[in-house]
Amino acid sequence: MRSTAIVIFWFSLTCLGLSLAHPFGDPREEKASGRETLLTGSGLPNDARAVLINKCADCHSNETRWPIYSRIAPGAWLIERDIVEARKRMNLSQWNRLSSDEREVLLRQIVHETKENEMPPLQYRVLHWNAKLTPTEIATLSRLSTGTNIQTASSTNGDAAHGKALFDKRCTGCHAEGGGHEGPPLKGVFGRKAGGVAGFGYSSGLRSSGITWNEATLNKWLEAPDVMVPDAKMDFFIPKAQDRADVIAYLKQ
Repeated sequence: MRSTAIVIFWFSLTCLGLSLAHPFGDPREEKASGRETLLTGSGLPNDARAVLINKCADCHSNETRWPIYSRIAPGAWLIERDIVEARKRMNLSQWNRLSSDEREVLLRQIVHETKENEMPPLQYRVLHWNAKLTPTEIATLSRLSTGTNIQTASSTNGDAAHGKALFDKRCTGCHAEGGGHEGPPLKGVFGRKAGGVAGFGYSSGLRSSGITWNEATLNKWLEAPDVMVPDAKMDFFIPKAQDRADVIAYLKQ
């Protein structure tokens, strides 16, 4: 019995010592300000803000709620690693410090990853079964891609050079001239029927839409794809009318 107690004592002491180490960084060092401060003044709809805080803030903000097992090494190291990486990708505590372009990119990622059931990740849902997003919550976040601050279409001509710069910055992650990306190739898209690239997995709604891509339809699509085609797979949108005109001018070339 005494030897067992000694083993337990040394095992506990070892775990305590390991818990003081943080090989992936210590996310507990980040100062918390209270969940009520998250996304204040962000302009996001209240229902979407509530979903982001309730379902995402534990990893994607400084307002992490630490369960008891998160202090027991080496399992604690894995939790800390995931949180450190999650905050690098998106930290809701830093939202208002981001540029409008950075916020736009994150909104696009939020919509895409929640619609594809990539967030929250499976390993997190195993331990936090109530973290799984409901269909209503997914729909709430999906509406972020409709662009609540979208500007109306501009009658000015587009700048193709600026459009190319925007395309290279925002679109090439999913679209490439030769294909092989998540989105279809866009070379020659102007004047093409929607869903017209052979072998690409378009949504049924887009394939049957009868849309031909021109200035008007591309503007509407880039403004709010989910509104134009409800089952659209594309989550990206361009809120500024002049930016849309510039990208369209580039695609027209």
